[in-house]
Amino acid sequence: MPTALRYVAKAEYEAMFPDGKASESELSQAEYDVDALTFNRIRAAGGISGLTELQQELVKRAVYLQAGFRHDYGDLLDNPLSSYGINGVSMQWDHSVLVQEGPVRTTNAVISLLQQTGLAYRGLERRRYT
Repeated sequence: MPTALRYVAKAEYEAMFPDGKASESELSQAEYDVDALTFNRIRAAGGISGLTELQQELVKRAVYLQAGFRHDYGDLLDNPLSSYGINGVSMQWDHSVLVQEGPVRTTNAVISLLQQTGLAYRGLERRRYT
């Protein structure tokens, strides 16, 4: 049974990324990742409709990129190993591209989009997000 998407639509994803292969489940998980990266500020704003148009656009793009990243690397993202080698061939994450924020692994592109919204701000002073 498909999970209800809260911030994006599968049709919008397919229109923006015609070659994108992310499933509805990966889009849903990407929404939860974005929630974690924005400290649940989207929910606090009353959902995506409580954000400005620019914030909505940036959040949606971040969800789409995160869903694509999850589709391409999902099995590796959930693996507890940071690197491994077999018969002289080794693999490790490129930390100049991969970012880990709390429990979420993502790309610099996703973080950059969310920082532009102001929703990923880590400071302590009170800010207005809409």
